[in-house]
Amino acid sequence: MWEGRFKSQGLLDGKALAACMAYVDLNPIRSRMAETPETSDHTSIQQRIRYHTETSNLDLNAVRQQSQNLLPFAGNPRLHMPDGLPFKYTDYLELIEWTGRILRDDKKGAIPATTADILSRMNIDSKHWVYLTQDFENPF
Repeated sequence: MWEGRFKSQGLLDGKALAACMAYVDLNPIRSRMAETPETSDHTSIQQRIRYHTETSNLDLNAVRQQSQNLLPFAGNPRLHMPDGLPFKYTDYLELIEWTGRILRDDKKGAIPATTADILSRMNIDSKHWVYLTQDFENPF
């Protein structure tokens, strides 16, 4: 009776991995159990955001400054890539934010349009963020 409900699906590339991660991280929002990723209990996105806000790490994409409890985001795929997810953490945050704001007819919830952007919610000053992303070699 339950067998048809559960499936095993291979994730064969970075796009499939990102889509699966986003699907799982957005489940509490789509079911109206939470309004934002940082309030989505029992998700990896909540744990990652909480780690950042508690440690006040400035370089979200640095593998060494990410939570040690989860596989880190290692950046874009390249030769001699360190162990980790094959995209940048900041790209994943933007993907979650953008996808979570999309209203879907087949789902109950979405991140409300009136909710501040994710950088503001994480207390990251947008001017400082732009500086870090454009001149990241200088402060580090």
